[in-house]
Order: sequence, then C-alpha cells, then structure tokens
Amino acid sequence: MSQVIELEKAKLNVAARRGYRNWSSAFGEKFSVDTRLSDISVETLAYLAQAQDKSTFYLYDLIMNLEGLGSGFEFHELSGDKKMAVIDRYLFILDRIRFECMKRLGWLDSYPGEDLSLVEMVARFEEVAPALHARIPTLSQDHPAYETYSSLNSFDQETFIRKLIPKALKKIQDYSTTL
Repeated sequence: MSQVIELEKAKLNVAARRGYRNWSSAFGEKFSVDTRLSDISVETLAYLAQAQDKSTFYLYDLIMNLEGLGSGFEFHELSGDKKMAVIDRYLFILDRIRFECMKRLGWLDSYPGEDLSLVEMVARFEEVAPALHARIPTLSQDHPAYETYSSLNSFDQETFIRKLIPKALKKIQDYSTTL
C-alpha cells in the first residue's frame, strides 16, 4: 500500500514541476508541490489576482498539468466537460488568491483554505472545495467596515467580502508596485 501512495506522490511531484515550469520563469520564484499562497510574493499574487490573459494561463497551466490534461496552451482544445472542470478549479483558486491579497493588506484575519498548497487545492478539489465554499473569510476587526460586516448574517457577510475585491485588487496592485 505504501508503494501506491509513494507512486501517487511521485506523479504529483512530476506534474507540479511541469505545472510550475512557466511560473518559475515568469515570476522568478521557486514553486513546489508544497507551495501555499502565503509562500508567494505579493507581486506574483497581485498579477494572478487580476485574472487577465496571461495570469489566467498560468493557473490553467498548473491545473491542467496536475489533472493530466496537458498544458494551459491546450485549454481551448479540451472537451466542454473538461473545460468546465478546469474553470471550476480556476475560480476556486482565484478566490483564494484574492483572499490572500486581502489578508496581506490586513483586511482579513483568515480565509478558508489558506492552509492548503495550490497543488492540494487542485488534487483534492472534489473533497475540499464544497466545505471551503461554505465557509466565509474573517474580516479583520481593524478594517474600517468591521462593525457593518459583523452586524450582517453569514450570506450577507460573504457578499460584503466579495464587494471588497475590486478595491483590494487596486490596492494590492499599487502596494506590489511600490515595494
């Protein structure tokens, strides 16, 4: 049994190296099977959080390599159901990236999934995503709108957090370029 586990781990390591190959050259950072969002530079996070053209490619590339679907360059060649599976994982990871940006700004104390590596988010997506989607990031008590947030029900708290994303994207972009 342990040989099966080791073989799966080895396959995941190879897939992660392939998936991060373009990341390493583009971002000049080291990435591994254990890389969590908290390990990534603010500049890289800010870039990925924008969800535009090439930043989307990097996430697709990682997901597709981990799922054995080829590289991100082949996304448009996937069948509809496989495309949807990649997009589901992409949106899930994009949320976590944006939450990590908000945490770096001091706006969030924590968010669901921050303890997982990017590889785990993809490889265990079916297992972890439903539970994490059901949980809400915790707005920092230092945030100016905390009082309003804390008076809302959980559904409205999630909406409140999501409405902060555009402002957070602008602020993290500004922050990352001033470092």
